[in-house]
Formats: sequence, structure tokens, C-alpha cells
Amino acid sequence: MKKDIKSMLLTQLKDEFSAMGLPSYRAGQVYSWLHIKKVDEFAQMSNIPKDLRSELENCFEIYSCSIERKQVSAVDSTVKYLFRLHDGELVESVIMKYKYGYTVCVSTQAGCKMGCAFCASTVGGFRRHLTPSEILSQLYTAEKDLDITVSHIVLMGMGEPLDNYDNVMRFIELITNADGHNISMRNISLSTCGIVPRIYDLLEKKLQLTLSISLHAPFDELRSQIMPVNKTYHIDELIAACRKYAKDSSRRISFEYAMLAGVNDTDECAKTLAAKLKGMLCHVNLIPVNEVAESPFHPSSPQRVKEFTQILEKNGINTTVRRKLGSDIDASCGQLRLRHKD
Repeated sequence: MKKDIKSMLLTQLKDEFSAMGLPSYRAGQVYSWLHIKKVDEFAQMSNIPKDLRSELENCFEIYSCSIERKQVSAVDSTVKYLFRLHDGELVESVIMKYKYGYTVCVSTQAGCKMGCAFCASTVGGFRRHLTPSEILSQLYTAEKDLDITVSHIVLMGMGEPLDNYDNVMRFIELITNADGHNISMRNISLSTCGIVPRIYDLLEKKLQLTLSISLHAPFDELRSQIMPVNKTYHIDELIAACRKYAKDSSRRISFEYAMLAGVNDTDECAKTLAAKLKGMLCHVNLIPVNEVAESPFHPSSPQRVKEFTQILEKNGINTTVRRKLGSDIDASCGQLRLRHKD
């Protein structure tokens, strides 16, 4: 089988080339074509001899993705992509423009196993993990299509990043490599629904990324109803892991909280949430959710979001309300993939 060359670190590529009797500088040239010029074919590597390009073609595969569908918001210029992978699987990415530059939200799996009741990604079921090269290709393809350079990455698209732990860690190593895209580790945010053992694994790596926890409820009974992962890792167990992560890493944790009308937006929820997070280096990011046709949930009213925010802040919890983007282009995870399948 051909090897996935874009998932290889530069050191690995040099070892591969050495085994083929090739000088190490050739590996550096190829690595640059893959991760700086972002080519999808060996034929495009103009400073590589033709016979060597043919040899590489026989040994390696450059996995990329094609744009199946693209939607641009008329409201805020957010761009939603539906990408087709080499085997036909579909994944989504979103490009968001902020004052500081462009942020990409990438998928780490085709579909999702987690079964969160309010998320469209899980409706079609889990298909497979994405390779590091397939996660990279979402970013590279969007950059080339829009002629932009992305400065921030959020691993919050389709799938659970910590369920695809090894491939996500390799992606992070590649995207932050000084010989490649060289994105700052501090500009990467990884979101998890709460796979507790992997949070401890992540802590051991001492990465300077931002850890985001998709919490969405402060009570075990409620959270288990909307997020099945809570049946395995209860809230108190998750919060304990987060406290240790924040303390040992000195990195502030972001708790994502989707505001669902009449479900998790009560005063009692706000007060309990504040009590559980008290004293931790963290902040709460309230999310005015986009409507998802396949979901029975609806977004909380702006007034309810404001009142919820006030309760948290009164109890000493730093709170922000996420800017709502892409509501006119099915920007929520999994929505465009579902529409396309339908």
C-alpha cells in the first residue's frame, strides 16, 4: 500500500527518503511543497526531478479533499465547506473572519459516536476517524480557495477530537511545525465533550493550546439525557480533571455551554454551574445555538441569555456570549452534510 506522505513528520520523511537512497534535502523540498505550497500532486513539485516524482508517486499518496459544496453567509462572510475525501466520505469545515484574522473550524471524524442530542453531526452516525493529512487538507484547501492565511484553529467540527487522539496529536504537531504552516500552539483550541482519561493524557503533553469543554448542563441527570458521554464520565469526575488541568498547566479552560430554551437555561442551572466552577481558572462561553431541523431543541431568547450571564458573573464566573455566525448557511456542525445526503 502507498504511504500517507502528508501525515508524516519531517523527521519521518527524511528516514523514508534515506531508506530509498535519497538525500535528506529532497525530503525538505517535498515537505515544503506539501505544507507551505500545499500542492496535491507530485507533478506540481517543479524542483523535483521527473523520474523521482514518478518514484514518489509509486510509493506515496497525497490525500487531499475536494470542495463538494460551499456556502457564504450574506450576513457575516462566514464560509461553510462540505469537503469530499478520497473515499467519498463527507466532512465539514467553517472559515470565520474576526478582527485578528481568520479562524478555521475543522472536523476530526466523519460523523460522530458521541450522540449529543442537540448536534447534527451525530445524526448520520459515525463513519471513521480522519487521518492527520485529512484534517490538514481541510485547512489547506480553504486557504487556497479563499486566498487567505489562517491564524487560528478550533477543533470543534464534526467528531470528538479526543476519540481520535493519536491522529489529532499528529495534526497539531504538523500544523505547528516551524518548517510547515507554523501556527502558534496558543492559537489552537481543542474541544471535547469530556473523555476524562484523554484530558489527563493531554495534560502530560504540556501543550499550550486552549482546552474547551462542551459542558452544556450542570446536573448529571440532565447532561446524561443530552450528552450520553456523561453516563461514563460524570460531571464531578470531569470537573476534577479540568481543575487539575487548569492548575498544572496554568491555562484557562473554556466551558462551552449551548443555550437550549427551557432545557438548560434556568436560574437554577446558572447557579449550579457557577458553584461547580468556583475557584477554577476558567471562563464560560455561552452559545446561542443555530436552529437544527433534526433537533427538538431551540435557542434561548436573548433576554434569557443575558439573565443567565448576569447570574454567572454575579457569582464570580467570567462569562462571554459567542458571536453568532453563519446562521443563514447551516453553519452548525453536520447540518450541511445532512442536507447534502438528503
